[in-house]
Amino acid sequence: MTDVLIRNARITARGAEPCDVAIAGGRIAAIGSSLPGGGTEIDAAGGLLSPSFVELHCHLDATLTAGTPRPNRSGTLWEGIALWAEIKPALTEESVYARARKTLLWMLSHGVTHVRTHVDVCDPSLVALRALLRLREDLRGTLDLQLVAFPQEGIYAFADGEALMREAIALGVDCIGGIPHFEMTREDGVRSVEWVLAQAREHGRRVDIHCDETDDDQSRFVEVMAAQTLRQGVSGKVTASHLTASHGYNGAYAGKLIGYMARAGLHVVTNPLDNSVLQGRFDGYPTRRGHARIKEMLQAGLNVACGHDSVMDPWYPMGDGDPLKAAFVLMHYAQIIGADERPWLFRMLTDMPAAAFGLSDHAIAVGAPADLILWDVPTEDEALRRLPPRRAVFRNGVLVAEREGAGMRVLGEALDVSPPG
Repeated sequence: MTDVLIRNARITARGAEPCDVAIAGGRIAAIGSSLPGGGTEIDAAGGLLSPSFVELHCHLDATLTAGTPRPNRSGTLWEGIALWAEIKPALTEESVYARARKTLLWMLSHGVTHVRTHVDVCDPSLVALRALLRLREDLRGTLDLQLVAFPQEGIYAFADGEALMREAIALGVDCIGGIPHFEMTREDGVRSVEWVLAQAREHGRRVDIHCDETDDDQSRFVEVMAAQTLRQGVSGKVTASHLTASHGYNGAYAGKLIGYMARAGLHVVTNPLDNSVLQGRFDGYPTRRGHARIKEMLQAGLNVACGHDSVMDPWYPMGDGDPLKAAFVLMHYAQIIGADERPWLFRMLTDMPAAAFGLSDHAIAVGAPADLILWDVPTEDEALRRLPPRRAVFRNGVLVAEREGAGMRVLGEALDVSPPG
């Protein structure tokens, strides 16, 4: 029996002709023309129906802390890290939980139904991790949350970093992270990657490493990630985030590297909002764009996602958790503007991050979960051009967010879009 019937929707893969989509039991039951009625009917009026968004890179422990204990005056990565080190000792489970939940409701209003967040575990109390473990359970079924054990200050550069990582794994994180370019020596960086990949294989976890997020073209830890992924036999479960150093690699090395990354089945996340303002800070003129070699990676068949990253935190004081805005910036920043290239942008918010998340059927297809966004615009291009609010968001066929006047209702309540304080 049909629970929800969406009529006259445009689906990119089916071309310009509108069709009907029937939802039953939380899944897409049928797609076609003039489907028989049943359940709640919604007239899409020719609007786009897309898969929901998968946000593959954010930091919910730090979200909504911008300006605490003071603003990042320089706007640099390094001042942001220093500010975060001051914030951490004052964190409470209640404050982390409340800020993260507020941000996740913002994301849900934008059509995000799956989120991967990095959680700093360079804290002997693991306050933020404990709060987000609780939030993960509380939101289960409404929004899927993956937690990455992230050693912001290094596995070996931070005292007892390895022990804290082990504790985080035991507490139940979904993914194991690292930050090799932040370790004190190249050797420690390599050792950290080897340790993370070995732990992932032993414990059956995914990997998501902040890798080569620097303008130093000698930072080349992603090659170690590719090699260790193959040696540990965990292809398809490993994500390399940022990779901004690749912007400065010479062409011969970059070509060889991208080939090995593809062979290893690495996933990649680019984060244009943060990295467009954090990179190039040591340059004169011309100043580098400072993003990963996204086009070349896509052309080589790598699975690449676009992440929002920070939302009003010490590194980036802007943002509202809408991945579409990150894709809009990436379209310009990475010059993904050709008619044959722009379709990548929606894929970098939907099926590509879904693959890295571990979802095998995140698509508009019969039998797939009904995780959907209904738009008032007819095409992906129009969504990118106009950045409109979402008309409706479905999770497992249940309406979880909808436009209401000039605002949104999420989980049955008016969405509060004001920042804390």
